[in-house]
Amino acid sequence: MNILRKTILSALFLAIFVLFADAQTQTTREEYIEKYKNIAIAHMEHYGIPASITLAQGILESNSGNSLLSRSSNNHFGIKCKKNWTGEKVYHDDDEKGECFRKYSSVEESYRDHAEFLDKSPRYDSLFVYSSSDYRSWARGLKAAGYATAPDYAERLVRIIEENKLFLLDRDGGQSLYAEAHGATPAAETEMPAVGREDGVNPDAYRVTINAHRGYNVYRTNNVCYVVAKEGDRYEHIASLFEISAKSLRRYNDVADDAQPTKGDMVFIERKRKAWEGNVLLHTVRHGESLYDISQAYGIRLRSLAKLNRLSLDAKLANGQSLKVR
Repeated sequence: MNILRKTILSALFLAIFVLFADAQTQTTREEYIEKYKNIAIAHMEHYGIPASITLAQGILESNSGNSLLSRSSNNHFGIKCKKNWTGEKVYHDDDEKGECFRKYSSVEESYRDHAEFLDKSPRYDSLFVYSSSDYRSWARGLKAAGYATAPDYAERLVRIIEENKLFLLDRDGGQSLYAEAHGATPAAETEMPAVGREDGVNPDAYRVTINAHRGYNVYRTNNVCYVVAKEGDRYEHIASLFEISAKSLRRYNDVADDAQPTKGDMVFIERKRKAWEGNVLLHTVRHGESLYDISQAYGIRLRSLAKLNRLSLDAKLANGQSLKVR
Protein backbone atom coordinates (compact mmCIF):
# COMPACT_ATOMS: atom_id res chain seq x y z
CA MET A 1 0.00 0.00 0.00
CA ASN A 2 2.86 2.35 0.84
CA ILE A 3 4.51 1.52 -2.47
CA LEU A 4 1.28 2.27 -4.33
CA ARG A 5 0.87 5.56 -2.44
CA LYS A 6 4.46 6.53 -3.23
CA THR A 7 3.95 5.69 -6.90
CA ILE A 8 0.80 7.82 -7.08
CA LEU A 9 2.48 10.72 -5.29
CA SER A 10 5.52 10.48 -7.58
CA ALA A 11 3.30 10.54 -10.65
CA LEU A 12 1.40 13.51 -9.25
CA PHE A 13 4.57 15.47 -8.53
CA LEU A 14 5.89 14.64 -12.01
CA ALA A 15 2.67 15.90 -13.62
CA ILE A 16 2.81 19.12 -11.58
CA PHE A 17 6.47 19.60 -12.56
CA VAL A 18 5.71 19.10 -16.25
CA LEU A 19 2.81 21.56 -16.11
CA PHE A 20 4.95 24.10 -14.27
CA ALA A 21 7.84 23.69 -16.71
CA ASP A 22 5.47 24.05 -19.65
CA ALA A 23 3.97 27.20 -18.16
CA GLN A 24 7.45 28.62 -17.76
CA THR A 25 8.15 28.10 -21.52
CA GLN A 26 4.86 29.58 -22.78
CA THR A 27 5.39 32.46 -25.22
CA THR A 28 3.56 35.62 -24.22
CA ARG A 29 1.60 37.62 -26.75
CA GLU A 30 4.11 40.48 -26.48
CA GLU A 31 7.03 38.11 -27.13
CA TYR A 32 5.22 36.64 -30.10
CA ILE A 33 4.60 40.05 -31.66
CA GLU A 34 8.21 41.11 -31.12
CA LYS A 35 9.48 37.90 -32.70
CA TYR A 36 7.40 37.95 -35.89
CA LYS A 37 6.44 41.58 -36.54
CA ASN A 38 9.28 42.12 -39.03
CA ILE A 39 8.05 39.23 -41.18
CA ALA A 40 4.48 40.53 -41.01
CA ILE A 41 5.61 44.01 -42.14
CA ALA A 42 7.69 42.51 -44.97
CA HIS A 43 4.69 40.58 -46.22
CA MET A 44 2.55 43.70 -46.05
CA GLU A 45 5.05 45.50 -48.25
CA HIS A 46 5.13 42.72 -50.84
CA TYR A 47 1.61 41.31 -50.76
CA GLY A 48 -0.57 44.10 -49.40
CA ILE A 49 -1.79 42.07 -46.41
CA PRO A 50 -1.92 44.28 -43.28
CA ALA A 51 0.81 43.37 -40.81
CA SER A 52 -1.77 43.70 -38.05
CA ILE A 53 -3.99 41.07 -39.69
CA THR A 54 -1.11 38.63 -40.18
CA LEU A 55 -0.04 38.91 -36.56
CA ALA A 56 -3.59 38.79 -35.19
CA GLN A 57 -4.30 35.63 -37.18
CA GLY A 58 -1.03 34.08 -35.99
CA ILE A 59 -1.86 34.94 -32.36
CA LEU A 60 -5.42 33.66 -32.61
CA GLU A 61 -4.79 30.52 -34.64
CA SER A 62 -1.68 29.39 -32.74
CA ASN A 63 -2.38 30.83 -29.27
CA SER A 64 0.77 32.92 -29.67
CA GLY A 65 2.73 29.87 -30.81
CA ASN A 66 1.70 27.75 -27.81
CA SER A 67 -0.93 25.50 -29.38
CA LEU A 68 -0.31 21.82 -29.91
CA LEU A 69 -0.69 22.19 -33.68
CA SER A 70 1.79 25.06 -33.94
CA ARG A 71 4.33 23.26 -31.76
CA SER A 72 4.07 19.97 -33.63
CA SER A 73 4.02 21.39 -37.17
CA ASN A 74 5.06 25.09 -37.07
CA ASN A 75 1.60 25.77 -38.53
CA HIS A 76 0.66 29.17 -37.06
CA PHE A 77 -2.36 29.90 -39.26
CA GLY A 78 -4.40 26.71 -39.07
CA ILE A 79 -4.06 26.10 -42.83
CA LYS A 80 -5.38 22.69 -43.80
CA CYS A 81 -3.78 20.48 -46.42
CA LYS A 82 -6.20 21.06 -49.33
CA LYS A 83 -5.87 19.05 -52.55
CA ASN A 84 -2.83 20.89 -53.93
CA TRP A 85 -0.62 20.48 -50.82
CA THR A 86 2.38 18.22 -51.51
CA GLY A 87 4.41 18.91 -48.36
CA GLU A 88 4.45 17.17 -45.00
CA LYS A 89 1.21 16.69 -43.07
CA VAL A 90 -0.04 16.29 -39.52
CA TYR A 91 -3.49 15.26 -38.32
CA HIS A 92 -5.33 17.26 -35.70
CA ASP A 93 -8.89 17.49 -34.37
CA ASP A 94 -10.59 20.71 -35.47
CA ASP A 95 -14.09 21.07 -36.97
CA GLU A 96 -13.89 17.31 -37.49
CA LYS A 97 -11.75 14.60 -35.91
CA GLY A 98 -8.32 13.91 -37.42
CA GLU A 99 -8.25 16.67 -40.05
CA CYS A 100 -5.16 17.11 -42.25
CA PHE A 101 -3.02 20.21 -41.63
CA ARG A 102 0.11 21.46 -43.37
CA LYS A 103 3.44 20.91 -41.63
CA TYR A 104 6.35 23.34 -42.09
CA SER A 105 10.06 23.16 -41.42
CA SER A 106 9.97 26.55 -39.69
CA VAL A 107 7.57 29.23 -38.47
CA GLU A 108 8.93 31.55 -41.17
CA GLU A 109 7.84 29.03 -43.80
CA SER A 110 4.37 29.02 -42.25
CA TYR A 111 4.19 32.82 -42.50
CA ARG A 112 5.30 32.70 -46.13
CA ASP A 113 2.72 30.06 -47.01
CA HIS A 114 0.00 32.09 -45.29
CA ALA A 115 0.79 35.09 -47.50
CA GLU A 116 0.90 32.94 -50.64
CA PHE A 117 -2.32 31.19 -49.62
CA LEU A 118 -4.24 34.47 -49.38
CA ASP A 119 -2.54 35.96 -52.43
CA LYS A 120 -3.18 33.05 -54.80
CA SER A 121 -6.59 31.75 -53.67
CA PRO A 122 -9.40 33.28 -55.76
CA ARG A 123 -11.78 33.26 -52.80
CA TYR A 124 -9.63 35.93 -51.13
CA ASP A 125 -9.14 38.20 -54.17
CA SER A 126 -11.77 40.65 -52.93
CA LEU A 127 -9.69 41.36 -49.82
CA PHE A 128 -6.94 43.03 -51.84
CA VAL A 129 -9.36 45.78 -52.82
CA TYR A 130 -8.95 47.11 -49.27
CA SER A 131 -6.05 49.24 -48.16
CA SER A 132 -3.37 47.58 -46.04
CA SER A 133 -4.37 50.03 -43.28
CA ASP A 134 -8.03 48.96 -43.31
CA TYR A 135 -7.71 46.06 -40.88
CA ARG A 136 -11.43 46.03 -39.99
CA SER A 137 -12.47 45.38 -43.61
CA TRP A 138 -9.79 42.70 -43.91
CA ALA A 139 -11.05 40.99 -40.76
CA ARG A 140 -14.66 41.02 -42.00
CA GLY A 141 -13.53 39.88 -45.45
CA LEU A 142 -11.60 36.91 -44.08
CA LYS A 143 -14.68 35.76 -42.19
CA ALA A 144 -16.97 36.32 -45.19
CA ALA A 145 -14.61 34.35 -47.45
CA GLY A 146 -14.73 31.39 -45.06
CA TYR A 147 -11.23 31.46 -43.55
CA ALA A 148 -12.64 30.28 -40.22
CA THR A 149 -15.96 28.88 -38.99
CA ALA A 150 -16.14 30.83 -35.70
CA PRO A 151 -19.06 33.29 -36.00
CA ASP A 152 -17.11 36.01 -34.13
CA TYR A 153 -13.82 35.47 -36.01
CA ALA A 154 -13.66 39.04 -37.36
CA GLU A 155 -14.45 40.57 -33.97
CA ARG A 156 -11.73 38.47 -32.30
CA LEU A 157 -9.12 39.60 -34.83
CA VAL A 158 -10.09 43.25 -34.38
CA ARG A 159 -9.97 42.89 -30.59
CA ILE A 160 -6.42 41.48 -30.72
CA ILE A 161 -5.31 44.25 -33.08
CA GLU A 162 -6.76 47.06 -31.00
CA GLU A 163 -5.78 45.68 -27.58
CA ASN A 164 -2.16 45.40 -28.74
CA LYS A 165 -2.12 48.48 -31.02
CA LEU A 166 -1.03 46.31 -33.94
CA PHE A 167 -2.64 48.77 -36.35
CA LEU A 168 0.41 50.99 -35.80
CA LEU A 169 2.50 48.43 -37.69
CA ASP A 170 0.37 49.04 -40.80
CA ARG A 171 1.56 52.66 -41.01
CA ASP A 172 4.76 54.18 -42.38
CA GLY A 173 7.47 53.83 -39.74
CA GLY A 174 5.28 51.29 -37.99
CA GLN A 175 8.04 49.67 -35.95
CA SER A 176 8.96 53.00 -34.32
CA LEU A 177 5.31 53.91 -33.73
CA TYR A 178 4.67 50.53 -32.12
CA ALA A 179 7.80 50.78 -29.94
CA GLU A 180 6.87 54.28 -28.73
CA ALA A 181 3.31 53.21 -27.92
CA HIS A 182 4.63 50.37 -25.78
CA GLY A 183 7.17 52.47 -23.92
CA ALA A 184 10.22 51.08 -25.67
CA THR A 185 13.06 53.05 -27.21
CA PRO A 186 12.43 53.14 -30.95
CA ALA A 187 15.03 51.09 -32.73
CA ALA A 188 16.32 51.79 -36.20
CA GLU A 189 14.12 50.26 -38.86
CA THR A 190 15.70 46.92 -39.68
CA GLU A 191 16.00 45.57 -43.18
CA MET A 192 13.03 43.39 -44.05
CA PRO A 193 13.63 39.77 -45.00
CA ALA A 194 13.43 39.15 -48.73
CA VAL A 195 10.06 37.93 -49.91
CA GLY A 196 9.93 36.70 -53.49
CA ARG A 197 7.00 36.89 -55.89
CA GLU A 198 6.78 34.96 -59.11
CA ASP A 199 3.85 36.91 -60.55
CA GLY A 200 5.06 40.51 -60.54
CA VAL A 201 3.80 42.98 -63.16
CA ASN A 202 6.19 43.49 -66.09
CA PRO A 203 6.63 47.27 -66.52
CA ASP A 204 7.52 46.95 -70.20
CA ALA A 205 4.47 44.85 -71.01
CA TYR A 206 1.92 46.81 -69.00
CA ARG A 207 3.46 50.30 -68.76
CA VAL A 208 3.21 50.20 -64.96
CA THR A 209 5.56 49.67 -62.07
CA ILE A 210 5.34 46.49 -60.02
CA ASN A 211 3.28 48.16 -57.28
CA ALA A 212 1.55 51.24 -58.61
CA HIS A 213 1.02 53.50 -61.61
CA ARG A 214 -0.16 57.12 -61.41
CA GLY A 215 -2.07 56.64 -58.19
CA TYR A 216 -3.42 53.13 -58.82
CA ASN A 217 -2.19 49.92 -57.24
CA VAL A 218 -1.86 47.20 -59.86
CA TYR A 219 -2.90 43.68 -58.91
CA ARG A 220 -2.84 40.38 -60.76
CA THR A 221 -5.18 37.40 -60.80
CA ASN A 222 -5.08 34.50 -63.26
CA ASN A 223 -2.00 36.20 -64.75
CA VAL A 224 -4.13 39.21 -65.74
CA CYS A 225 -3.50 42.71 -64.38
CA TYR A 226 -6.23 44.90 -62.92
CA VAL A 227 -6.78 47.99 -60.81
CA VAL A 228 -9.55 48.88 -58.38
CA ALA A 229 -11.92 51.69 -59.32
CA LYS A 230 -12.06 54.75 -57.09
CA GLU A 231 -15.00 57.02 -56.23
CA GLY A 232 -16.20 58.79 -59.39
CA ASP A 233 -13.89 56.85 -61.72
CA ARG A 234 -14.63 56.56 -65.43
CA TYR A 235 -13.32 54.01 -67.91
CA GLU A 236 -12.08 56.89 -70.07
CA HIS A 237 -9.90 58.18 -67.24
CA ILE A 238 -8.41 54.78 -66.37
CA ALA A 239 -7.86 53.99 -70.06
CA SER A 240 -5.93 57.23 -70.60
CA LEU A 241 -3.65 56.52 -67.63
CA PHE A 242 -2.73 53.11 -68.99
CA GLU A 243 -2.55 54.27 -72.63
CA ILE A 244 -5.32 52.07 -73.99
CA SER A 245 -8.67 52.99 -75.52
CA ALA A 246 -11.83 53.17 -73.41
CA LYS A 247 -13.46 50.83 -75.93
CA SER A 248 -10.75 48.21 -75.32
CA LEU A 249 -10.99 48.67 -71.57
CA ARG A 250 -14.74 48.01 -71.64
CA ARG A 251 -14.19 44.96 -73.83
CA TYR A 252 -11.58 43.65 -71.39
CA ASN A 253 -14.19 43.96 -68.61
CA ASP A 254 -17.20 42.60 -70.57
CA VAL A 255 -19.33 45.73 -70.07
CA ALA A 256 -21.60 47.79 -72.31
CA ASP A 257 -20.34 50.75 -74.36
CA ASP A 258 -21.93 53.27 -72.00
CA ALA A 259 -21.04 51.52 -68.72
CA GLN A 260 -18.96 53.15 -65.98
CA PRO A 261 -17.27 51.48 -62.99
CA THR A 262 -18.34 51.97 -59.41
CA LYS A 263 -16.03 52.33 -56.44
CA GLY A 264 -14.36 49.01 -55.58
CA ASP A 265 -14.90 47.35 -58.99
CA MET A 266 -12.06 45.30 -60.45
CA VAL A 267 -11.06 46.93 -63.77
CA PHE A 268 -8.87 44.71 -65.93
CA ILE A 269 -6.29 46.58 -67.96
CA GLU A 270 -5.62 43.67 -70.30
CA ARG A 271 -7.68 40.88 -71.83
CA LYS A 272 -8.92 38.25 -69.40
CA ARG A 273 -8.16 34.53 -69.94
CA LYS A 274 -10.51 31.95 -71.41
CA ALA A 275 -10.19 29.73 -68.31
CA TRP A 276 -8.71 29.69 -64.81
CA GLU A 277 -5.01 28.80 -64.86
CA GLY A 278 -4.78 27.73 -61.22
CA ASN A 279 -5.49 24.39 -59.59
CA VAL A 280 -9.13 25.08 -58.76
CA LEU A 281 -11.59 23.25 -61.01
CA LEU A 282 -14.93 24.39 -59.61
CA HIS A 283 -16.38 27.50 -57.99
CA THR A 284 -19.27 27.25 -55.52
CA VAL A 285 -21.72 30.09 -56.10
CA ARG A 286 -22.41 32.31 -53.10
CA HIS A 287 -25.66 34.13 -52.44
CA GLY A 288 -26.20 36.99 -54.89
CA GLU A 289 -23.29 36.15 -57.19
CA SER A 290 -23.77 36.52 -60.93
CA LEU A 291 -21.86 34.92 -63.79
CA TYR A 292 -20.27 38.32 -64.40
CA ASP A 293 -19.13 38.60 -60.75
CA ILE A 294 -17.39 35.23 -61.02
CA SER A 295 -15.80 36.06 -64.38
CA GLN A 296 -14.29 39.20 -62.85
CA ALA A 297 -13.16 37.46 -59.64
CA TYR A 298 -11.31 34.76 -61.59
CA GLY A 299 -10.10 36.90 -64.50
CA ILE A 300 -12.06 34.80 -67.02
CA ARG A 301 -13.88 36.17 -70.08
CA LEU A 302 -17.63 36.21 -69.50
CA ARG A 303 -18.48 34.42 -72.76
CA SER A 304 -15.86 31.75 -72.10
CA LEU A 305 -17.20 31.10 -68.60
CA ALA A 306 -20.77 30.89 -69.89
CA LYS A 307 -19.76 28.52 -72.70
CA LEU A 308 -17.73 26.35 -70.33
CA ASN A 309 -20.85 25.85 -68.18
CA ARG A 310 -23.41 25.84 -71.06
CA LEU A 311 -25.19 28.87 -69.65
CA SER A 312 -26.54 32.07 -71.12
CA LEU A 313 -24.74 35.32 -70.29
CA ASP A 314 -27.59 36.45 -68.05
CA ALA A 315 -28.25 33.05 -66.41
CA LYS A 316 -29.56 33.17 -62.85
CA LEU A 317 -27.29 31.26 -60.48
CA ALA A 318 -28.36 29.36 -57.38
CA ASN A 319 -26.63 29.59 -54.01
CA GLY A 320 -24.34 26.54 -53.70
CA GLN A 321 -24.31 25.81 -57.45
CA SER A 322 -20.99 24.52 -58.82
CA LEU A 323 -19.44 26.18 -61.87
CA LYS A 324 -16.47 25.03 -63.89
CA VAL A 325 -13.68 27.59 -64.08
CA ARG A 326 -11.34 25.49 -66.22
